[in-house]
Amino acid sequence: MPENLAIVHHAIFFRLTPEQATQAKTLDAETPGQGWTCFADAGVREAGWVSHWAPGTNETLLDPKYGHPIPSGSQLVMQVHYNTLGGTGSDQSGIRLRVTDKALEPLGTALFPGKVELPCTAEESGPLCNRKAAIADIGRRFGDESMRSADELAQLCGPSDPGPTQHCDLPIEGPGTMHALAGHMHLLGRSIKVELNPGTPKAQTLLDVPSYNFDDQALRPLKTPVQVKPGDTVRVTCTHDASLRAQLPQLQNLPPRYVVWGEGTSDEMCLGIAIMSR
Repeated sequence: MPENLAIVHHAIFFRLTPEQATQAKTLDAETPGQGWTCFADAGVREAGWVSHWAPGTNETLLDPKYGHPIPSGSQLVMQVHYNTLGGTGSDQSGIRLRVTDKALEPLGTALFPGKVELPCTAEESGPLCNRKAAIADIGRRFGDESMRSADELAQLCGPSDPGPTQHCDLPIEGPGTMHALAGHMHLLGRSIKVELNPGTPKAQTLLDVPSYNFDDQALRPLKTPVQVKPGDTVRVTCTHDASLRAQLPQLQNLPPRYVVWGEGTSDEMCLGIAIMSR
């Protein structure tokens, strides 16, 4: 339930076990003001991703035999990224849950990230058009962990030439069933696709958004749930367009930059999000 839509970039709700909740309380107590800083996750390792909101997201109901388990003593923590380019003001976003004490088959969230290697356009120039300088700028804004993301994704996804379209092949590590998917990019995103076992007789397209709209990031339920197993491969492919920077009011007054994975709205992401059961 986002309150200030002008500035809420996304919200993610993580489930903390009682032990993790104790860690979170320590983090909170050690951090001035309310809450604590956590750009890439909940700030508590291994916290379970339960739900998220991004622009265009509404409630998505799946088969009622499934649900996210919240054992006794657990807590939910809300991580919010604010887009200060979009506006100002306060925010008191929250969440409304459907709950039951019935035993349901547990759901979880799987993330399939892809790299972003988007150079400045031929018409642009400036110090941040250098990849190394752009990554250092991410570190200045968001810290060392965020600064490492671009090179970690480049290593995970393998070599490719910089350019608008990049893909990443990721192995399935355990058996499961996919029920719904969403794609997340930022303002330079043009298209995103998530495929299962591409280039093989078993190939399936799980998500295809040929005209990406940042304001419509809703989960897309699969017509039929898809079984996956170890040995399968998920490919996420994203296309970004650096020329949009000159057209978008939120970005056109910012210095041009070589765009890689980063938390800022002026940075980019390439992320497939899958709701799964096991």
